[in-house]
Amino acid sequence: MWVVAVGGYGLRVRSCEEVSVAFPEDVLTEDEHVVLHLHPHWKALIGPVAVLVFAVAAVAAGVLFLPSGGGGSITLAVIGGLALLAAVWLAVWPYVAWRTTHYLFTNERVLLQHGVFSRERRDIPLSRVNDHSMSQRFVGRVLGYGTLTIESAGERGQSVLPDVPKVDLVQTKLYELVEAFHDRHSLGDGELREILAERDKGAGA
Repeated sequence: MWVVAVGGYGLRVRSCEEVSVAFPEDVLTEDEHVVLHLHPHWKALIGPVAVLVFAVAAVAAGVLFLPSGGGGSITLAVIGGLALLAAVWLAVWPYVAWRTTHYLFTNERVLLQHGVFSRERRDIPLSRVNDHSMSQRFVGRVLGYGTLTIESAGERGQSVLPDVPKVDLVQTKLYELVEAFHDRHSLGDGELREILAERDKGAGA
């Protein structure tokens, strides 16, 4: 099995022995394999990292500059409690939410999954993909991310994938997957002639 990993300079193909898929493979069918596995762009972690650094800095400043004992200890305890609360709510939780958001592209479908305690997943078979487009704002072009929109047949016809890293390359890969899927499941001229010949032979008998 092969996985396409997103690197700093593009998409690199690696074997699954080198890249952990970190996605339950029991959701895949027997002949299905992962081609591309992504999380949202790392920009989603800028805020949580900044909060974590600020919280650690606040506690360190309290330890260094507040007097020991009495009011200083109480103030330090308050600062530590607020820093811990901010770190959990504004740093750890967003990281877990980011880590549990998956954009999975296989040779059969696109799987979109997110959720920490409750999980929501949508499957888009490649056979139902009618169209796909990407958009990037200026900041997205600089940092290398964008929005991928997939149009498919069904009640929920449009799926929007925000903050997709290397979105232009991902869209190209999706196009290749859709074309390859249709090639595998369409009859060639020779196969069609054989089927028609067998039908005519059966009708003549």
